[in-house]
Amino acid sequence: MSELIPVNVVIGDRSYRLLVLPKDEEVLRKTVKNIGEKIIEFKTQFAGKDMQDYVAMVLIWFATEQHASVTDEIEKDNITSQLDSMERLLENHLNTSQA
Repeated sequence: MSELIPVNVVIGDRSYRLLVLPKDEEVLRKTVKNIGEKIIEFKTQFAGKDMQDYVAMVLIWFATEQHASVTDEIEKDNITSQLDSMERLLENHLNTSQA
């Protein structure tokens, strides 16, 4: 079993010490970087809020992005399924008309 390693990250001017698997450290750091960039983006767009507001905005953005990704994947699966059905219908029609 892999040992957990401590990783210190800063989100919204606060430090957090997290324990992660070594293989997950890079993903964690990229995610934290993305969160920091979004906080800066929201600070630029919505001046005058406090840090908790910006962190909440990023949380809502991130959750919405995750939901959109799942929805897109479901839509792709549905389209693929429909195309497969259409292909089978066309093949059946072509096979019966050639016979």
